[in-house]
Amino acid sequence: MEIIQTPENALSHSAVTAIIHAPIEKVNIADWLLNLPDAEYQRCSTQHIGAAISTTFDGEPVSLNVETIGDALMVQHYVAIVHEPDYCRMLSISDSITKGGRTKVQVLWELKATKIDDNTCLYTNEIHATATPEMLAYIKENGINLSDAAAARQAASDAHNHEETPNFAKSIENKALTGKYNQPF
Repeated sequence: MEIIQTPENALSHSAVTAIIHAPIEKVNIADWLLNLPDAEYQRCSTQHIGAAISTTFDGEPVSLNVETIGDALMVQHYVAIVHEPDYCRMLSISDSITKGGRTKVQVLWELKATKIDDNTCLYTNEIHATATPEMLAYIKENGINLSDAAAARQAASDAHNHEETPNFAKSIENKALTGKYNQPF
Protein backbone atom coordinates (compact mmCIF):
# COMPACT_ATOMS: atom_id res chain seq x y z
CA MET A 1 0.00 0.00 0.00
CA GLU A 2 1.41 3.34 -1.05
CA ILE A 3 2.31 5.90 1.59
CA ILE A 4 1.18 9.34 0.47
CA GLN A 5 4.01 11.85 0.73
CA THR A 6 3.36 14.74 3.14
CA PRO A 7 5.60 17.40 4.71
CA GLU A 8 5.85 15.14 7.79
CA ASN A 9 7.36 12.17 5.90
CA ALA A 10 8.94 13.63 2.74
CA LEU A 11 12.61 12.86 2.20
CA SER A 12 13.18 13.95 -1.39
CA HIS A 13 11.69 14.73 -4.77
CA SER A 14 13.77 14.96 -7.93
CA ALA A 15 12.61 15.33 -11.53
CA VAL A 16 15.18 15.50 -14.32
CA THR A 17 14.56 15.55 -18.07
CA ALA A 18 16.56 14.63 -21.16
CA ILE A 19 15.85 14.43 -24.87
CA ILE A 20 15.23 11.13 -26.65
CA HIS A 21 15.99 11.48 -30.37
CA ALA A 22 13.41 8.93 -31.51
CA PRO A 23 9.74 9.04 -32.50
CA ILE A 24 7.32 8.43 -29.62
CA GLU A 25 5.85 5.51 -31.59
CA LYS A 26 9.18 3.66 -31.32
CA VAL A 27 9.78 4.42 -27.64
CA ASN A 28 8.70 1.73 -25.18
CA ILE A 29 9.86 2.55 -21.66
CA ALA A 30 8.12 -0.48 -20.14
CA ASP A 31 9.83 -2.88 -22.54
CA TRP A 32 13.17 -1.13 -22.01
CA LEU A 33 12.91 -1.16 -18.20
CA LEU A 34 11.39 -4.61 -17.71
CA ASN A 35 14.03 -6.25 -19.92
CA LEU A 36 16.97 -4.06 -18.84
CA PRO A 37 20.17 -6.11 -18.65
CA ASP A 38 22.24 -5.76 -15.49
CA ALA A 39 25.25 -4.40 -17.39
CA GLU A 40 23.12 -1.72 -19.11
CA TYR A 41 21.74 -0.60 -15.75
CA GLN A 42 25.26 -0.44 -14.30
CA ARG A 43 26.64 1.70 -17.12
CA CYS A 44 23.89 4.33 -16.66
CA SER A 45 25.38 5.51 -13.33
CA THR A 46 28.63 5.11 -11.42
CA GLN A 47 26.45 4.41 -8.36
CA HIS A 48 24.50 1.52 -9.94
CA ILE A 49 25.62 -1.84 -8.58
CA GLY A 50 23.16 -4.31 -10.09
CA ALA A 51 19.69 -4.92 -11.48
CA ALA A 52 17.40 -7.86 -12.21
CA ILE A 53 13.79 -8.50 -13.13
CA SER A 54 11.40 -10.64 -11.11
CA THR A 55 7.68 -10.79 -10.28
CA THR A 56 5.41 -10.49 -7.28
CA PHE A 57 3.47 -13.56 -6.15
CA ASP A 58 0.59 -12.15 -8.24
CA GLY A 59 2.75 -11.99 -11.38
CA GLU A 60 3.29 -8.22 -11.43
CA PRO A 61 6.69 -7.26 -12.89
CA VAL A 62 9.37 -6.17 -10.41
CA SER A 63 12.58 -4.30 -11.18
CA LEU A 64 15.23 -5.05 -8.54
CA ASN A 65 17.91 -2.35 -8.33
CA VAL A 66 20.93 -2.09 -6.07
CA GLU A 67 22.64 1.30 -5.93
CA THR A 68 24.11 3.86 -3.61
CA ILE A 69 22.32 7.13 -2.90
CA GLY A 70 24.65 9.33 -0.88
CA ASP A 71 25.99 7.18 1.96
CA ALA A 72 23.15 4.65 1.77
CA LEU A 73 23.23 1.29 0.02
CA MET A 74 19.75 0.97 -1.45
CA VAL A 75 18.11 -2.32 -2.38
CA GLN A 76 15.00 -1.39 -4.36
CA HIS A 77 12.06 -3.69 -5.10
CA TYR A 78 10.11 -1.68 -7.69
CA VAL A 79 6.69 -3.17 -8.45
CA ALA A 80 5.40 -2.02 -11.84
CA ILE A 81 2.09 -0.40 -10.84
CA VAL A 82 1.75 1.01 -14.38
CA HIS A 83 3.91 -0.22 -17.25
CA GLU A 84 3.04 1.34 -20.60
CA PRO A 85 5.20 2.38 -23.56
CA ASP A 86 5.24 6.06 -22.54
CA TYR A 87 4.85 5.79 -18.76
CA CYS A 88 5.95 3.53 -15.91
CA ARG A 89 4.98 4.03 -12.29
CA MET A 90 7.26 1.93 -10.10
CA LEU A 91 6.76 1.66 -6.32
CA SER A 92 9.28 0.17 -3.88
CA ILE A 93 9.61 -0.31 -0.17
CA SER A 94 13.39 -0.17 -0.34
CA ASP A 95 16.03 -1.31 2.09
CA SER A 96 18.33 1.55 3.10
CA ILE A 97 21.58 0.39 4.68
CA THR A 98 24.04 2.86 6.20
CA LYS A 99 26.84 2.62 8.77
CA GLY A 100 24.18 3.59 11.33
CA GLY A 101 21.94 0.62 10.53
CA ARG A 102 19.18 -0.56 8.26
CA THR A 103 15.67 0.76 7.68
CA LYS A 104 13.00 1.03 4.99
CA VAL A 105 12.09 3.92 2.70
CA GLN A 106 9.33 4.12 0.12
CA VAL A 107 10.54 5.17 -3.31
CA LEU A 108 8.16 6.12 -6.12
CA TRP A 109 9.91 6.15 -9.50
CA GLU A 110 8.10 7.55 -12.52
CA LEU A 111 9.52 7.30 -16.04
CA LYS A 112 7.71 9.29 -18.75
CA ALA A 113 8.11 10.02 -22.47
CA THR A 114 6.27 12.97 -23.98
CA LYS A 115 6.20 13.70 -27.70
CA ILE A 116 7.95 16.93 -28.70
CA ASP A 117 7.75 16.45 -32.48
CA ASP A 118 7.79 13.57 -35.00
CA ASN A 119 11.40 12.64 -34.19
CA THR A 120 11.90 13.73 -30.58
CA CYS A 121 10.56 13.01 -27.10
CA LEU A 122 11.13 14.48 -23.67
CA TYR A 123 12.12 11.86 -21.10
CA THR A 124 11.32 12.63 -17.45
CA ASN A 125 12.86 10.60 -14.62
CA GLU A 126 11.05 11.49 -11.38
CA ILE A 127 11.79 10.07 -7.94
CA HIS A 128 9.98 10.62 -4.63
CA ALA A 129 11.45 9.19 -1.41
CA THR A 130 9.12 8.96 1.58
CA ALA A 131 9.92 7.87 5.13
CA THR A 132 8.08 4.72 6.19
CA PRO A 133 6.82 4.35 9.77
CA GLU A 134 9.86 2.08 10.33
CA MET A 135 12.19 4.84 9.12
CA LEU A 136 10.48 7.49 11.25
CA ALA A 137 11.00 5.23 14.31
CA TYR A 138 14.65 4.66 13.26
CA ILE A 139 15.23 8.41 12.95
CA LYS A 140 13.70 9.05 16.37
CA GLU A 141 15.63 6.22 18.06
CA ASN A 142 18.91 7.48 16.59
CA GLY A 143 18.34 11.13 17.44
CA ILE A 144 18.31 12.19 13.80
CA ASN A 145 16.43 15.31 12.76
CA LEU A 146 14.02 14.52 9.89
CA SER A 147 14.77 17.83 8.16
CA ASP A 148 18.52 17.06 8.23
CA ALA A 149 17.92 13.55 6.87
CA ALA A 150 15.63 14.98 4.17
CA ALA A 151 18.17 17.64 3.16
CA ALA A 152 20.92 15.02 2.81
CA ARG A 153 18.64 12.67 0.86
CA GLN A 154 17.44 15.50 -1.41
CA ALA A 155 21.00 16.49 -2.33
CA ALA A 156 22.11 12.89 -2.90
CA SER A 157 18.99 11.87 -4.84
CA ASP A 158 19.10 14.91 -7.09
CA ALA A 159 22.81 14.43 -7.89
CA HIS A 160 22.17 10.76 -8.66
CA ASN A 161 19.18 11.59 -10.86
CA HIS A 162 21.18 14.17 -12.84
CA GLU A 163 23.80 11.51 -13.60
CA GLU A 164 21.48 8.65 -14.57
CA THR A 165 18.71 10.46 -16.48
CA PRO A 166 20.66 11.43 -19.64
CA ASN A 167 22.11 7.91 -19.79
CA PHE A 168 18.67 6.32 -19.31
CA ALA A 169 17.35 8.55 -22.12
CA LYS A 170 20.19 7.53 -24.44
CA SER A 171 19.68 3.85 -23.59
CA ILE A 172 15.91 4.14 -24.27
CA GLU A 173 16.72 5.94 -27.53
CA ASN A 174 19.16 3.23 -28.59
CA LYS A 175 16.63 0.50 -27.79
CA ALA A 176 13.93 2.37 -29.74
CA LEU A 177 16.11 2.85 -32.81
CA THR A 178 18.16 -0.38 -32.89
CA GLY A 179 16.25 -2.81 -30.68
CA LYS A 180 19.46 -3.36 -28.70
CA TYR A 181 21.14 -2.43 -25.45
CA ASN A 182 24.90 -1.80 -25.09
CA GLN A 183 25.03 0.80 -27.85
CA PRO A 184 27.28 3.88 -27.57
CA PHE A 185 26.05 6.76 -25.42
